[in-house]
Amino acid sequence: MEIFVFGNDYQLAEIKKKVSPKHQVNSFRSIGELPDDLEMAVFDFTMEENPENLEEYAQFENIHLFVNTIRGNLAELAYFTDDVVPNLYGFAGDPTFLERNILEVSAHEKNHLDSHVILKKLGLKYALVGDRVGLVTPRIIAMIINEAYFTVQEGTASREDIDLGMKLGTNYPMGPFEWAKAWGVQNIYELLDALFLDTREERYKVCPLLKKEFLSLR
Repeated sequence: MEIFVFGNDYQLAEIKKKVSPKHQVNSFRSIGELPDDLEMAVFDFTMEENPENLEEYAQFENIHLFVNTIRGNLAELAYFTDDVVPNLYGFAGDPTFLERNILEVSAHEKNHLDSHVILKKLGLKYALVGDRVGLVTPRIIAMIINEAYFTVQEGTASREDIDLGMKLGTNYPMGPFEWAKAWGVQNIYELLDALFLDTREERYKVCPLLKKEFLSLR
């Protein structure tokens, strides 16, 4: 099976690391470049900015489409599309999550093929999770980072102390603020905002200090 990546060079390299070496991995810049006569898997890192592209992918009958859906979900993406890709998957493709040995993947409920068969065929080490905004790990880490911002805002501890405490006390690879820097404040803010809109739960309300940092980036 040929594999195509719609993203930057770093994202291409990470996908190459994750799939079986027996598959050829290529980059592309336009959906029109894709072949229509063979089975292929496509990893699209741009779908959040270009959801209309889903209809273009639907013309391919033998496609397994993987889209970075941390700030959305497949059901909502497909709801506003006339034609749905036969086999549609979400994955955690943001910085710090893409690099993990295990790729977090969700599957659309109307997929034609068994997800485990396709994921194993690609040679992926994966965790298949529910089709929810934030998936699982990004949702948890975003909440921890948000709570860390509240702790600093209240004057309880410094950023450095919180990072050190989390690494020593919970054996996290990074402290919340180190993770925020590596992941990107904009990504975290947009995920928390999407989670609150999706659930209306108070625990996802963005800390004012985090929001202030996000707005300073614009």
